[in-house]
Amino acid sequence: MHLLSVDQALTRHSYYADTAVRETRYPALTEDADCDVAIVGGGLAGLSAAIELADRGFSVRVLEAREVGFGASGRNGGQAIHGLACDQAEIEAQLGPEQARRVFDMTIEALSLIRWRIARFGIDCDWRDGYLGVATSAGKARALLAGADHLEQAYGYPMERISRAKLPGWISSPRYHAAVHDPRSGHLHPLKYTLGLARAAAGLGVVIHEGTAVTSLTPSERPVLHTAHGRITARQVLLAGNVYLQGIAPSLEARIMPVGTYIVATEPLGEPMARQLIPCNAAVCDNNFVLDYFRFGADASLLYGGRVSYSTATPANLADSLRQRLVETFPPLAKARISHAWGGFVDISMNRAPDFGRLRESPQVYYLQGFSGHGLALTGLAGRVVAEAMAGDATRFDTFARIRHRRFPGGRLLRTPALVLGMAWYRLKDVLA
Repeated sequence: MHLLSVDQALTRHSYYADTAVRETRYPALTEDADCDVAIVGGGLAGLSAAIELADRGFSVRVLEAREVGFGASGRNGGQAIHGLACDQAEIEAQLGPEQARRVFDMTIEALSLIRWRIARFGIDCDWRDGYLGVATSAGKARALLAGADHLEQAYGYPMERISRAKLPGWISSPRYHAAVHDPRSGHLHPLKYTLGLARAAAGLGVVIHEGTAVTSLTPSERPVLHTAHGRITARQVLLAGNVYLQGIAPSLEARIMPVGTYIVATEPLGEPMARQLIPCNAAVCDNNFVLDYFRFGADASLLYGGRVSYSTATPANLADSLRQRLVETFPPLAKARISHAWGGFVDISMNRAPDFGRLRESPQVYYLQGFSGHGLALTGLAGRVVAEAMAGDATRFDTFARIRHRRFPGGRLLRTPALVLGMAWYRLKDVLA
């Protein structure tokens, strides 16, 4: 199985690809070169790091195997949300309350960073304020509200609690029992944003190479990245390719798994229908372990995600399956036409916490992975903290690096079926909760 090939087939039907214009193509690497920092991966994390490093005066090259934004950065749900994919209790247990507060505050900084970069670089990416967390049962509602209470009491982060009686003013759906609203989170067109970051990086002097797959890494005092038509030698390297590193750093692979995630988009429904269904125009996500997430695009198309695959196989009848979930959420859309259905792989860690660090065999090689489907905002912050570390201040980077991670059990042959069984259990828990 080659994930790049599978993803290329899936992304042909992407709403984002059809509604974003690629104004610039970046040339492939065709010769040997030298730079301060070489970055593997032309997604949000790699480009964010490139911008931060260029601002600090570093010479930077970005090597992207396909095209900028090809992976999860360019086709995700578009939701920029506070916190991490894991429960904050995981970070508290590992790092203690003071460092957990530092991590949470950085996730809020990540939201501000998106707004700041949009303004600084003039990126037109359809940003909208607001995130609505919803619960599909009374038990889930209690957990949702308890989580909101904890964030306010322990972290000083208030959100508006919304009872079932008041839900129609926020979302018109029979599925939900309660909600919380966060005005500081929001949503955007992720491919437009990623392409905007690439233009910004190039404008700062970053050299971007598309169509340049890294075939191997030689760790040393000055690491070397090898490609089909040239080599890059650098003082420092950043691996920001997540599940697409394809053997470049084998020691990292066992700590993340590729998980397929899928989205459909309806035809444009018109602003009156959009405002009827989600009056607050927020991004929406439930608090199930295997969750649904959705939002309206700028053209009033509903983008609805909810299927995942832990086996790397694309689910059968993908569009029909997601359409059924969509209609259960919004019955008035029973006759709405599905215009796009697409997907691809994200990287998850065992505990769903981000996995940042340096290669043991080569401390000059940094890595960012394990965003676990919650990376739209956090990738930008990750790019900032790794740039700080490369420039000599690793305080914030090392806070994340202290989070412990376990390998997925079973090795290459058994870890995928083991994960499939585990996720079946979590789906059952979601149904029974």
